[in-house]
Amino acid sequence: MAFNYKKSITFRLVQAAKAQRVRSGSHLMRIGLHPGQELVLKVLADTDGRTMSELALALGVQPPTVTKMVTRLSAHGYVRRQASDKDGRLARVHLTDKGRDLVTSVDRAWKRLEREAMSGLDDKDRKKLRKLLRQVEKNLSISVDEDPDHEADLDGDTDDAGKKEKEGKEKELSAA
Repeated sequence: MAFNYKKSITFRLVQAAKAQRVRSGSHLMRIGLHPGQELVLKVLADTDGRTMSELALALGVQPPTVTKMVTRLSAHGYVRRQASDKDGRLARVHLTDKGRDLVTSVDRAWKRLEREAMSGLDDKDRKKLRKLLRQVEKNLSISVDEDPDHEADLDGDTDDAGKKEKEGKEKELSAA
């Protein structure tokens, strides 16, 4: 029996992530941003004056991606690059007043998105979902080389019926 990906949790997670990105994009478009750009603003709002490599690390993206985002945000006047006082080779990225004002709009968009996404879930379910998603994130962040169960995964997924069928064939072969 083939793996029914449509019933898998990871497929549902991917579909939810896609829907979240589309909905988030529509909210962000209203305030003049593309998905991902709001994270640059939020990270800088937490700690202004980060280097490009610090931003890349905080955002979990490659440095060229940060360069492109910062360039676009700078063109709109939301951030500015400034050479570091201590090391002229380093550029630090700072929010402008216009960018700092936009963070408030980002917060409103995120709150709206959170309300839409969590509609129909009570507080207990929301807390449980947040905890479960943190665990999924942690699990998926483990390197394959560090995962002792990785070798078992190479055998392929089998459901209970598949396992019983496999065991039955093994018994037949050993009896013959």
